[in-house]
Amino acid sequence: MPIVNRIADLQGEITAWRHDLHAHPELLYDVHRTAQTVADKLKAFGCDEVATGIGRTGVVGVIRGRRNGSGKVIGLRADMDALPIEEANDLPYKSTVPGKMHACGHDGHTAMLLGAARYLAETRNFDGTAVVIFQPAEEGGAGGKAMVKDGLMERFNIGEVYGMHNYPGLPVGEFALRHGPIMAAADHFTIDIEGVGGHAARPHLAVDPVLIGAQIINQLQSVVSRSVDPLESAVVSICVFQAGHADNVIPQKVRLGGTGRSLTAKVRELLERRIAEVAEGTARAHGGSARVNYRLGYPVLVNHATQADFAGKVASEIAGKERVNTDMVPVMGAEDFSFMLNVRPGAFIFIGNGDSAGLHHPSYNFNDEAIPFGTSYWVKLVESALAA
Repeated sequence: MPIVNRIADLQGEITAWRHDLHAHPELLYDVHRTAQTVADKLKAFGCDEVATGIGRTGVVGVIRGRRNGSGKVIGLRADMDALPIEEANDLPYKSTVPGKMHACGHDGHTAMLLGAARYLAETRNFDGTAVVIFQPAEEGGAGGKAMVKDGLMERFNIGEVYGMHNYPGLPVGEFALRHGPIMAAADHFTIDIEGVGGHAARPHLAVDPVLIGAQIINQLQSVVSRSVDPLESAVVSICVFQAGHADNVIPQKVRLGGTGRSLTAKVRELLERRIAEVAEGTARAHGGSARVNYRLGYPVLVNHATQADFAGKVASEIAGKERVNTDMVPVMGAEDFSFMLNVRPGAFIFIGNGDSAGLHHPSYNFNDEAIPFGTSYWVKLVESALAA
């Protein structure tokens, strides 16, 4: 079952929607223009219901099939927000907003789901209900969690939910997914170190928190290499080191900031415990102190086996079995679609974006050639799950 002919015909129009979204990026929950654009299109398509303000600025469209004997309802989710990055591309539809760009392809995700919504509202060749979900604040704002807390699943009686994300480096027209953990939990921590400040020329009269910070960074590398089972996956990265304001003053305080990534609850708990133990113990050994604030972020994104098998089968019908990897290596990045999969069975799949710049890079751009594959996937997912 190849690309849907009607979707191929709509590619130019869907691409134009994507370019408009790309030129007008919005961050986190402040996706007012984007949400309004989505809502207006869903109404124009003839959706049976269009709801706004779910999870603050999320939009939901309801499309009922020609039959509803099954009573089955599935949700399809796309994210809408951009990133606080200055775009480096020279495109006719380049971001018009300084310091903001669609560097993760959410413009493409939104456009593809809009294309699917248009087709499904035109044809309604299924038995049940398709719910299209447009989510804000994926990029660190936990918009998925906000929509779930706002009663998304219960209000629309969603029984299963599916998500999709583009993947730079994976050829256009290919898909990838796996059972079980597919994306990592993303936690964040700060380490506040206190020593004794003093003159840089008399370090023996001070307790240097910069030195303590450097030692903590080194020692934290042992958490993954010596505390985590070698057959498990984990990441500990220190990305912030804030210290001092003058080159002849040993500061009193230093702050480190970083992230811990894991694919299981057991490893997640271990990282939280060991990061605190190592930081506090290292600081004490050097005569200072350290206080760790470990904040749990997005949970592990876990694909449900039955739904992952089904998603892989649908993708194979679109792209060909040889172009769908059903046992991909997990990704240590995070996704707040995990909150939706924690409350409903479903699956998350990656779609190839070709040889593009990486996600969150100022030269990234969603590949418009992926549009007919992703949109056809959504359509056939609904028509197969809700076969009339």
